[in-house]
Amino acid sequence: MITGASDGIGAVAARALAAPDVDLVVVGRSARKLAAVADDTGATAFTADFAVLDEVRGLAQQIGEHVGAIDVLLNNAGGLFDPRLRTVDGHEPNFQINHLAPFLLTHLLRDRLGAAGGALVLNTASVGNLFGRVDISDLDYQRRHAFGWRAYGTSKLMNIMFTRGIAQRWSASGIVSAAVHPGPVASSFGRDSRAVGLLYRTPLRHIGTITPARGAEPLIELTGRGADPEINGVYFHRHRARGPESPQAHNRRLIDELWAASAGLVGLN
Repeated sequence: MITGASDGIGAVAARALAAPDVDLVVVGRSARKLAAVADDTGATAFTADFAVLDEVRGLAQQIGEHVGAIDVLLNNAGGLFDPRLRTVDGHEPNFQINHLAPFLLTHLLRDRLGAAGGALVLNTASVGNLFGRVDISDLDYQRRHAFGWRAYGTSKLMNIMFTRGIAQRWSASGIVSAAVHPGPVASSFGRDSRAVGLLYRTPLRHIGTITPARGAEPLIELTGRGADPEINGVYFHRHRARGPESPQAHNRRLIDELWAASAGLVGLN
C-alpha cells in the first residue's frame, strides 16, 4: 500500500512495484491523477485528503474491507504547507498532513499489518528533519512563530520518531519500521506553500534536485527488504543507513511523549 501515489516518487514506486502477484493499493488526493497510476499498474485506488482526519478514518475502513493483510505500508503522502493555515481539524497543516494523518492511518491498519506475519512500515522522511524541533507543549504552533521550513522539518523529524516508536512497540507483532530521505526530488513538493510552490514551478527546481525516478529508488529498495529486522528503527539517507538527523530523533522520552500526545489528538487513547 502506497500513500501519496498520485504523482512524484509515490507514482514511480507504484509502477515499479506492480506485479501480477502483488495486490497493490494506491492512495492519493487527486482522483484524476490516481486513476492514471491505477490504470498503469492494475492497482486498487482510494482517494483521501490527509488534511481531513475523518477521511483518513474512512480510508482505513475501506482498506480494511479490501485486504486481509498488508505486507508493506509506504507512508509517503505529504509536502510543505503554509504553517499559518489550519486544517478543518484545527491543526497546523505540516503537523497534521505529514505526521498526525499517517500516525492515525498506521494505527487503524495495525491489525492488517500484524496479520501479514511480518510487515514493513516505511515512512518518507527528509534531511529537513535537521531544521526541526519538537515541542510537546506547542505541537500546533500556538505560541511559537511558525515558518515553513521549520514546521516542515519538525514534521519530518516526527516521521523518524514515529518510526522509532513503532520499532520499540510493535516488533513483537512482526512489524518492522524504517524511515527514508529520498533526496531533493523535483516534483510537486511544496505546491501548497506559496514561496516554495513558485520556485518548484520554475526551471530553478532542477538545480540541485533529482528526478522522481531517482528519488523513488531507495523506497523501492527498502520495500524489497520487507520486514527485515536489521532495518527496524533505522533512518536512511537515500541508500545509506543512519543518515543525518536531529538529536531529538533518539530521545526516548520525547518519542514516547510525541506518541502519547499524537494518540490523544486523534482519539486513540
